[in-house]
Amino acid sequence: MAISFEPSDRLREAADEWADQRMMEEERALEVKLEQALLEIEHLVSGGTEVTFEVEDGGERVRFSPSDDLATFLDRQAEESGLSAERLLRLHVDLFANVFLEDDAERPPNAPPTE
Repeated sequence: MAISFEPSDRLREAADEWADQRMMEEERALEVKLEQALLEIEHLVSGGTEVTFEVEDGGERVRFSPSDDLATFLDRQAEESGLSAERLLRLHVDLFANVFLEDDAERPPNAPPTE
């Protein structure tokens, strides 16, 4: 089962910031940010450490092949929420769009200690 979705503006902005910070091409930065987000999601749901995806149409579409565990998880969420698995995956990717950016080190003043 492959899931296809359009990258959000939030993800594109994070990729642009990543490209600026790392002096890399925007298309490659989008791939990196997608891989980071998809890996985080896959790992949280299935424990997986690899993801398979393609960026298509010049960055306009992403085709992702989730693990069976993640596909089942998304199907269950889709059934419960009335949203499509594609929409849910896009929302989950949005949550992780800013992971690993330099601003990621900023924490709310009332956040518990990390050490």
